[in-house]
Amino acid sequence: MAPSPPQNRLAQVASHIGTSNSSLPAIPEVAQDSVGKRLADKVAIITGCNSALGIGRATANQYARNGVKALYICDYASDNLPQIEMELRQQYPGVEIHARAFDAADEKSVINIVNEALESYGRLDIFFANAGILGKGLKLDTISAEQFLEVMRVNTLSVFLAVKYASKAMQKISSSKPVSGGSIIATASVAGIRSGAGSTDYSASKAAVINIMQSSAFQLAGTNVRCNAICPGLIETGMTNVVWEAARKRGTVGNIGQINPLKRGGVSDEIARVALFLGSDESSYVNAQFWAVDGGLSGSHPTMPGRFH
Repeated sequence: MAPSPPQNRLAQVASHIGTSNSSLPAIPEVAQDSVGKRLADKVAIITGCNSALGIGRATANQYARNGVKALYICDYASDNLPQIEMELRQQYPGVEIHARAFDAADEKSVINIVNEALESYGRLDIFFANAGILGKGLKLDTISAEQFLEVMRVNTLSVFLAVKYASKAMQKISSSKPVSGGSIIATASVAGIRSGAGSTDYSASKAAVINIMQSSAFQLAGTNVRCNAICPGLIETGMTNVVWEAARKRGTVGNIGQINPLKRGGVSDEIARVALFLGSDESSYVNAQFWAVDGGLSGSHPTMPGRFH
């Protein structure tokens, strides 16, 4: 019997969540729940949560489902944030949800959100620095210095600030948290691993994210604060949705992701599951890593379809 197309196989394992009174699209999920509440008693901050199709929203859902005590969902844009906040509160009434609108690359704003978590709960356990922009996608000779620096500011400075201030907060101990520690996670990209997956400005910013996380892990040696980057491949999010929408109009969705071994694009929940693992104590010995979650795209140099390596 011939195997089913990749998109069909994804659909077979995916379920969809969402409230019936919500106008937001349901989040496609790709696995069953893990046993137990993997983030019980933890306090988490996630940036880049406004997109209805985004990694931030999908991760917020996984964190809330897994029993995080308090969750700050943050973004510069805020058109969807109130509805996402309401959705999470309805589905997970035991979790304290706080929506905050600010620029993740603004130092004072990052200080304020970290201090708010400490003042309200006496601890910070997870900071997922997920905020980012794609940029204009221009060729090297047409990117202006200002455009290049804006991509670096949003994608890279935001991660630096998250590590700088979240790491200090995670070392605070209290009666509810007698041992220093925490998990800082950043969204990088396969474009930051090697060329061919993004424009020069975007790729440079994501390569810098990987390096920040690795160098920070060593500078934080002995604190039990872990720093890891996630490198998504082609994932359907608000940032990349134009690719899917154009393909749907042409009837060519099945062609998306054909150069990776799974022969399909991914969904945000597939990144969120990795962010959940990295935020949990199950990943207590995972540090200074960049995890490619890309269907295998970065596992090989380009080859001709059907050729053996």
